[in-house]
Amino acid sequence: MAKIEEILDLMDEMIDKASSVPFTNKKVIDIEKMREYIDSIRYNLPTDIKRAKELQNDKAIIMTEANKKAEVIIKKAEERAQVLVSQDEITKAAQIQAADILNQAYAADKEIRIAMAKKLEAALSEAEDVLTKNLVDVKQTKEAIIAVAEPKQPIAQEN
Repeated sequence: MAKIEEILDLMDEMIDKASSVPFTNKKVIDIEKMREYIDSIRYNLPTDIKRAKELQNDKAIIMTEANKKAEVIIKKAEERAQVLVSQDEITKAAQIQAADILNQAYAADKEIRIAMAKKLEAALSEAEDVLTKNLVDVKQTKEAIIAVAEPKQPIAQEN
């Protein structure tokens, strides 16, 4: 199973190597082979779309894991804060420390979320770029095929 870019390269190569029709800018190509290439592109395109969906699913999994980690951090911070607050002698110090722990937990949560969002945005941007390039390549190849398939213009004879 060839990748879309490889198939498009084969199509370009076929067009480049095609025999020229004399006195025109047209070329003769093997239409069956070209149809095979187009069918291969159609077959492989869902693979690229599936990869983009997998990246999106990965994003959801990473978000869930980040939320779980943040909840654990916050829960531990709250538990620690309760232990500290329950001690009469150090109540004020415990309150300050608990607030600090919570702030650290929220800061860690924020850092995790920002880092995760940046990674996912980069991965999804890369997938988007690949799919966009593939779409442009397919459109260009289609236009090239249409140009090759246009009927010849008869050359006017001068008398």
